[in-house]
Amino acid sequence: MSVSVALCTHNGSRFLAAQLESIYAQTVLPDELVISDDASTDATLAMIDEIVAAHAASPMRVKVLANQAALGVTANFEQAIAACTSDVILLSDQ
Repeated sequence: MSVSVALCTHNGSRFLAAQLESIYAQTVLPDELVISDDASTDATLAMIDEIVAAHAASPMRVKVLANQAALGVTANFEQAIAACTSDVILLSDQ
């Protein structure tokens, strides 16, 4: 059974590093992390790139979706869930 985490963000740079590091620190990693950013105007996307690059050796696949215009919370989660490819999907936010 494969596991995806659907993580939604919006201007979450204040909390995002701790959330991503927590996911990467799991004893059993998810197979996939799908991050859907809802048109952040802070450093969220840069932080995602930096942390994902720091964990480039991780076997967890990472997809980053960056919305140019905000979809809103519900539609952003719908987008993240739809992009997941695993049997089980866990929801997370920043």
